[in-house]
Parts: sequence; C-alpha cells; structure tokens
Amino acid sequence: IMYGKQKDYEAQLEKIGLDDKDGFTCTSYLRENGNTPKYKDVLAWSESSAVVFANSVLGARCNRNSGILDTICSILGVVPNFGFTTDEGRKATWKVIVKTTKKPEAQILGSAIGIKVQEEVPYVIGLDQYLDELPSEDTIAYLKDFGAATASNGAVGLYHIDKITPEAKELGESLIREDAKEYVIDDAELERVYKSYPIMWKKKDAKPHKAFIGCPHLNLKQLEDWTKNMVASLKEQNREKLVINTVFTASPKVIELFKKSESYPLFLKTGAHLSYICPLMYLDNPIAGSKPIITNSNKLRTYTKARYYKDEEILAIITGKEQCK
Repeated sequence: IMYGKQKDYEAQLEKIGLDDKDGFTCTSYLRENGNTPKYKDVLAWSESSAVVFANSVLGARCNRNSGILDTICSILGVVPNFGFTTDEGRKATWKVIVKTTKKPEAQILGSAIGIKVQEEVPYVIGLDQYLDELPSEDTIAYLKDFGAATASNGAVGLYHIDKITPEAKELGESLIREDAKEYVIDDAELERVYKSYPIMWKKKDAKPHKAFIGCPHLNLKQLEDWTKNMVASLKEQNREKLVINTVFTASPKVIELFKKSESYPLFLKTGAHLSYICPLMYLDNPIAGSKPIITNSNKLRTYTKARYYKDEEILAIITGKEQCK
C-alpha cells in the first residue's frame, strides 16, 4: 500500500526535472551525479544538506523550501526572491574563529556551529589551513558532511569558509555584517560538544547491531578511502571480515562507478555492504530504529537513536580493534 503509487509519482517527477530512475539521492550536486548548479544559479530545493551545500560550496542561490513550494517553483520556473536569493540575505551574522591544533572532525565542527548559530549565517575563519582548494574531492566531502551537521544540529542554510568557498574568496570579510556575533572554537570546545551527545539506546553497553556510514550519501573518494582504511585496519587485527554489520550508502550513480573501480573487490572482501537507501528513513521504522546503531553522521544521530562516533572510532569498532565505550 505504501509504495503502490510510486511509479505514478516518479512519472510526475520526470515531467518536472527528474533525470532518470537513478536520480534519487540527497547529493544530486556531486560531480558523479550530474546535477551540479553553477555559481549564482537560482534553485528551488528542499533537502537541507543539499541546500546548504549548493549555497555555500557552489555559490548558488536557494532558500530551503517546503516540498510543495519546491514542486511549484519547478513547474513555474520562478522562485520567491527573499533570504538567500538576495545579496543582503547572504551576509554573515556570525564570525566563527577556528583555533584547533589539528583538522577538526567535520561532523563535530558543523554540529558546534549549528547549535550555536541556529538558522543564521556563519563566516568561518581559520579552517582554510586544513583544506585544499576547491574542487578537491576531499574538501567537497568535508564540506558536504560539515554542512549537513550545521543544517541538522541547527538550521544553517548558508556558510562561508574564508579563502575556500566562492563568495568568501571573492568578497572576503566584507561578507560579515558589522553587528556580527563571534564564536571561538578550540579543541576543548569541540570535545565539550562531542561529550554532550546523549546515548539513546535502551542498553548503553549493548553491542552495535549495525553501523551506517553515508548520511549524506558518500562520494566516490570517500568510498575508496574507507575501503583502504578498512583493509589496513583489518590487516592490523589479523582479520579478514568486519565484526559489525556495516552499511555504506551512496547514490546509485556513485555505486555504479565504485563497482568499476579497483577498490570494489577489496571492499567486498571486508564483508561490508553497499546501498543507495536513505539510512535516516530506514531508521524511522520503529523496528529498525529500536536497534543499537552506530554512525559517523551527526545528521543521523540528530534525527534517530543512532549513536555517533568519530571516523577513527567507527573504523576501530567495525574492524574489531576497539569496542564501544
């Protein structure tokens, strides 16, 4: 009953711009997925992590619309002109200064900023020392996950990274409003935020039932990097297979490319699984959502009972190097 109208819905979506049957993903903007807006393109999108990426990393212009408004705008070809479609609406109301001693975890830095600034616009200074210039695939992956955390832990729809994102490179600190508030982030502040996350499991010492990696969907470089790191960690432990049922999620088109890569056979040997599902929707199911799930996604942690761990901690847990603490 739930999916009885799916074909009808997809036919309607194709009429207003859906590329093809493999076009379903939260990361349509990735190069691999073929729907990357250009600088200053005006959009009508609803997915929060896609909106913040398009606005910030690509310099497109988009408000976070409701699904219905998004559909109406797609049909009409016009959008309401307010907020992030205006120059004034794109100015930063927060100046965030990063003073960490090493590259901060994207998910925790994004979480800290989202919690602090909520729906306002942050201009982040000091992060450029840890990031390569765009369009580096590593930087794209970092900002994708960082932005998703700002949007889910707060309601950020646009951020500027000094010397990195297009508007910040073009306009610099002139993007910061004179009355902007200031937030300094150091190692201690990130650790404070990390330790504040509640554990929602019924049994806090339970063994994880499953691990989800890829919310938002991973890009090709992330899948290749995770494969390399899993293989190396398993070799360290003298193991062949992961000890936790681990699911990596990516778009159908990214998965297709990954299956053609040299990394894919190595990935399969670890026992990991690959899927194009939305883990958030999967865990909305009361049965699935009641299980002890671990993740490296702050968005998934925010909207479900999944327990968040840093990338290196997740890697250690799924390869048997460490247990959940």
